[in-house]
Amino acid sequence: MSGETLWLDCVRRLEALLPESDLNTFIRPLHPVLSTEQLTLLAPNRVVCDRVRRDFVGPIRKALSELLSYDLTLNVTVGAPNRPLVAPDAPEEITVPGSSAFASSRLDPRYTLDAFIEGKSNSQARAASQYVASMPGGQYNPLLIYGDSGLGKTHLMHGVGHAILASNPKARIVYVGAEQWLNQFTSAIRLGRAEEFKNHYRTADALLIDDIHFIAGKERTQEEFFHTFNALIDGKKQIVLTCDRYPKELDGLDERLKTRFAWGLSVPVESPDLETRVAILISKAEQQGLKLKEDVAFLIARRVRSNVRELEGALNRLVASARLSGTAVTPEFATESLRDMFAVYDRAITLDNIKKEVAGYFNIRLTDLNSVRRTRMLARPRQIAMSLAKELTQHSFTEIGDSFGKDHTTVLHAHRKVAELRESDVRVREDYANLLRKLTT
Repeated sequence: MSGETLWLDCVRRLEALLPESDLNTFIRPLHPVLSTEQLTLLAPNRVVCDRVRRDFVGPIRKALSELLSYDLTLNVTVGAPNRPLVAPDAPEEITVPGSSAFASSRLDPRYTLDAFIEGKSNSQARAASQYVASMPGGQYNPLLIYGDSGLGKTHLMHGVGHAILASNPKARIVYVGAEQWLNQFTSAIRLGRAEEFKNHYRTADALLIDDIHFIAGKERTQEEFFHTFNALIDGKKQIVLTCDRYPKELDGLDERLKTRFAWGLSVPVESPDLETRVAILISKAEQQGLKLKEDVAFLIARRVRSNVRELEGALNRLVASARLSGTAVTPEFATESLRDMFAVYDRAITLDNIKKEVAGYFNIRLTDLNSVRRTRMLARPRQIAMSLAKELTQHSFTEIGDSFGKDHTTVLHAHRKVAELRESDVRVREDYANLLRKLTT
């Protein structure tokens, strides 16, 4: 029996055990290589490899045991046909030029620009990514996407890679995390493969590096990246970077790199608003074969506010509970299934916490938020605190008003006023986003 035949039979058995979304994302992209005593499954990238090892090795082994009368060692690793494999426990590989564009890019098949849910918090980054994908190496080079963890930076970066490949299947896209870049660079020097390392990265058509802030303070790595950056820019090749903050704010980053990052375009991604969170939940649920009703999506989105990753975690838990119990997903079922998670969020954010954070942020006294004074210096922070209280807690307008010594109409007006100012006033929008991030992370 060939490896392809055995794997096809195995996948058929897995179809009865796993959701279609998992099959398409993690099982069908695997490529089998069969030897006398071992079946090696090649994953297109590290994300797929890690997920298969963690969640699907058990079902795969069970399916194999039903198909074979003898024991077969199972190995899952990153690789592609006719390409050197990565050892199962190796932290990373140094890929060599000549491998196929997709195999060397390690792009996550889920992270396309079409699959990215756009909202006010990320529309600029989404538009910039689309523009860069349509004109790589052009005006916005490098493109740097910055913001907190779990907000979609990596998704957009992979989306750019996928879109470039769609337009030019022969393009060589190289994606790597900054920590992996450092590890590869160190290994290359130790193994005498520095020239191979340089050639690999400096001849890419597009270089995508995640978490570039990781190289801050690492002088030799920055020096190598500086020369790689120059080579790619000179060759009109696209560079896309992600960072956890605006690069000018990075301590330990070479001023030459800060200057070069400013050559292109730096765009932020922020915490998604309520409507975007709802859209994300519905879209992610559809990918898992579940039609999530809006009332359930709103229930979750109102309670889980920090980032997309935690939203997806809540959804995965809900879907698993529904499938294991065979129960329809209703608001009541969601409340019960996610009770512990909701309780953590509710304990973390209280009216007192919001007041303390706002007072500290605007450098005013806590008592000023409850005063009757209406000076602009106090009125705006008070309105922002009330609006945050409405968004981040389950309290009514009346309860929030009582906490601030105001009536419910004052809170309602403050909530509407802040919503308007977030649209028209950049300063208010930034203040609100900063406070929201402080309170939810």
